[in-house]
Amino acid sequence: MLQILRGKKSSLFVKIVLGVIVIGFSFFGIESYFVANTNSDVAKVGGSSISEQEFTQRYNRAVQFEMQRMKQQFGANVNASMFQTPAYKHRVLDDLVNEKVLLEANDQLGLVVPVERLRNEIRKVAAFQNEGSFDAEQYKQVLAANGMSPQSFEDEMRKEIGRSLLPTQIAATAIATDSDVDAYLRLRDQTRDFRYAKLDKPAAAEGEIKDDEIEAWYKQHQAEFMVPERVAVEYLELDASKLEIDEKPDDSVLKERYEKAKSRYVTAEQRLASHILVKVGGKGAPEDQKAALAKAEAIEQQLKDGKDFATLAKQESADLGSKNQGGDLGWLDRGATEEAFENALFSLAKGQVSAPVLTAEGYHIIELRDVRPGKTRSFEEVKPELLKEYADGERERVYSDKAGRLTELTYQNPSTLETAATELGLTVQKTDLFARTGGQGIAANPAFAKAAFSDGVLVQNNNSDPVDLGPNHIAVLRIAEHKPATPKPLAEVRDAVRARIVAERTSKQAKEHADALFAQLGKDKTFDALAASDHLKLEEQKGIGRDAATLDSRLVSAVFSMPKPAQDKPSYRLVDLGGDSYALVQLTAVTDGDPSKLDAKTREAARNTLQQQVSASVTREFVDAVRKATKISISEGKLQDQNP
Repeated sequence: MLQILRGKKSSLFVKIVLGVIVIGFSFFGIESYFVANTNSDVAKVGGSSISEQEFTQRYNRAVQFEMQRMKQQFGANVNASMFQTPAYKHRVLDDLVNEKVLLEANDQLGLVVPVERLRNEIRKVAAFQNEGSFDAEQYKQVLAANGMSPQSFEDEMRKEIGRSLLPTQIAATAIATDSDVDAYLRLRDQTRDFRYAKLDKPAAAEGEIKDDEIEAWYKQHQAEFMVPERVAVEYLELDASKLEIDEKPDDSVLKERYEKAKSRYVTAEQRLASHILVKVGGKGAPEDQKAALAKAEAIEQQLKDGKDFATLAKQESADLGSKNQGGDLGWLDRGATEEAFENALFSLAKGQVSAPVLTAEGYHIIELRDVRPGKTRSFEEVKPELLKEYADGERERVYSDKAGRLTELTYQNPSTLETAATELGLTVQKTDLFARTGGQGIAANPAFAKAAFSDGVLVQNNNSDPVDLGPNHIAVLRIAEHKPATPKPLAEVRDAVRARIVAERTSKQAKEHADALFAQLGKDKTFDALAASDHLKLEEQKGIGRDAATLDSRLVSAVFSMPKPAQDKPSYRLVDLGGDSYALVQLTAVTDGDPSKLDAKTREAARNTLQQQVSASVTREFVDAVRKATKISISEGKLQDQNP
């Protein structure tokens, strides 16, 4: 395949660019210049390591994904602090460790990402296309706009694809035989017959609740009736977007910037190309090259005889990435292809077709369909861009200076914010009281709330470290008021305590009643006798499948977890339906699905489903085995220190 895109990527573009770059910045804020850059590792996996930066990027990406998913599902804002648990951090780290062991296994087995696959993935990315075709200039612009170079993007893409190489090949070895499919279908389509009686939630337990019982219960559960610990803080806020700067420089300043960066405003000549690739077969011996050249020359002759290029490309080209598009390669500029290909392409006139051109991937017949001449944009054309860049640069410079000085002053004067406020022209602001879960306004930011309750601020009464609130946006805070957690007075919560006592009594009564009835089944009474003596409504269900939608899912799940009833011994189960409601269940019959009644299309769909499940299981087993054979060490302290 034509090695046409040095440093180009695939449909994983969004995951790599937006996931790795944008998410790490927009959600938790960029690192300000005063944060030290360390090389400490969260984990070591064989000969590789997982740095704090790598973990934090993945952690941030995972948290934002979960928050967006929950917001779409529940339609409410989600606090990121709910993901700051040891278990969630280990889950994210486990994914990274799995990827590392797979990449190491690739190296040991000599597996590499084929250039052909890399190139095909790049060509699929809609963001890199212009009018449906890959555009090299647009490709570079999109990457530059996201702060990436083609080389860095290629490296990330290669890793992303590399992580799937072994799992994909391992999964492909999984086989679902006819007998496997039959067994699966018998279980999948199994139905069950059962009878059940619902034991509804009893009425609220009656009986007097004495004051001493209320007081005793309140003392035992006092932690459940607390006014949470709260603080109010003073803070200084520095936001680059609100800084006043000189946004109207002289034209001479802008022209100087224009001249220095003039190469940025030069659009290189581009050529719209198509090609037909003839690969050299065999082992690449001279006779193989001759055969490939002869085929390429025959195709060239057909073109000279008037054959349509796109039609021939679809019929003859060995480039799977472009043949279905009639050999279309999109707009190309210099440096995007191999030298021999480039020299031939840029020597053609519009509408011309080249003779066969030899590259490392075979012989190419190239058609030049159109040309975009290179041009330089004038100063007046780019002046709005220069103005914006100047303003952004000045704002960045002023912000960096002020942020650095704010950090120095609040460290040098840890017991006050006034010194920094006076020198930098900032206003000391104050929040209302808020708990560890956050408050209103700036206190709703999880990082701000976390800093307010840190040991350095809350216990030692010092100024906080600069708190990153977003891109070029920080705050420094200190405690203004602290209210420890206190229990709510019994008089305030007496009604709630009474209701809880009643609920506990009712719940206990419901469970004891259900247990007592269940104990009689199969011993003292039959199901029918029990239902009659206790006035229970006995209901019967026949032919119920696993996905029955008209019945309580907890009831169906319990029924399908029951063992098949023996001929002389009924199978009973007490099922908790939630809300102090129960059900007594008798399983009466189990009927397996009949694979012979299914048509070929249904069987094939079942085979595909089973194959996917088996593949996933085999892949998990493989990854587990590789992990066990790899030395993995985790720095628990560094892992738990990582927070948004």
